[in-house]
Amino acid sequence: MIPHGKEMKVFTGNSNPALAEAICKSLNLSLGKSVADSFADGECSISLSETVRGEDVFVVQSTCKPVNDHLMELLIMIDAMKRASAGRITAVIPYFGYARQDRKAKSRDPISAKLVANLITVAGADRVLTMDLHASQIQGFFDIPVDNLMGAPLFANHFISRFGKGNDDVMVVSPDVGSVSRARSFAHKLEMNMAIVDKRREKANHSEVMNIIGNVSGKTVILLDDMVDTAGSLCGAAKALMEIGGAKEIYACASHGVLSGPAVERIENSYIKELLLLDTIPYPEGKPRCGKISYLPVAPVFAEAIDRIYEEVSISSLFN
Repeated sequence: MIPHGKEMKVFTGNSNPALAEAICKSLNLSLGKSVADSFADGECSISLSETVRGEDVFVVQSTCKPVNDHLMELLIMIDAMKRASAGRITAVIPYFGYARQDRKAKSRDPISAKLVANLITVAGADRVLTMDLHASQIQGFFDIPVDNLMGAPLFANHFISRFGKGNDDVMVVSPDVGSVSRARSFAHKLEMNMAIVDKRREKANHSEVMNIIGNVSGKTVILLDDMVDTAGSLCGAAKALMEIGGAKEIYACASHGVLSGPAVERIENSYIKELLLLDTIPYPEGKPRCGKISYLPVAPVFAEAIDRIYEEVSISSLFN
């Protein structure tokens, strides 16, 4: 039984309409009618073409490249729905941008993640649904409920079907010390051993591999990360695992394929045999397809979460 009696509607901006369509297909709904356009000077223009008064509204919008444009689309769409008297507005953000500056790492640094959280809240969102935040503490930056879904179970199911559980010839590897907790949980799901690539980051998007903690010699390796931006860290870790660690072959997986700059070319020329991504971000336009990159769909998971939020029942089981 639906306790609130509202109708559910799903809308999208321009960041990932294919994912929004797939979510609606899983929910047996039609995508809400709206237009996200821009004025001649680049200002975002939003127009809703159907009523949302009193409805339970979900806005699907990843804040991926161009990040600022897609973020403004999300904010203005939320504002439009708030002013049109929507009953409840959930910002469904499969990839939450501006998440990498989540603390003051040095003097006079901004905390961009907190600023964006404030913007989304002030715009009028009542709750947020996202996946694999770069730092889990970002949930605490919001003064509204945040549900942070996990992509690791999707990868776990894929690799269990491929290698089985508890395979001693396969190891999970964290590409850096900051991802150890995520990799440990993933290794536990697969019942496999874990190793760590320890590196020193010299500057943004550049890293120097220093050491491998664990024995990966002769092993098939699964590198796990939350995002792939320029792919420098991931490809550097793969190189170290092969040339220093003596790994047999390397698979990699990450929730968000940002794939900026030389990322696709680096992956194509790397030791990585296959990079598995979730389709929270579409493949970058204008770049040649890389045969090593494949995608797993997240629409069924988001559709299930949206349905449970709408029904006002627990979604905690989806976190596992």
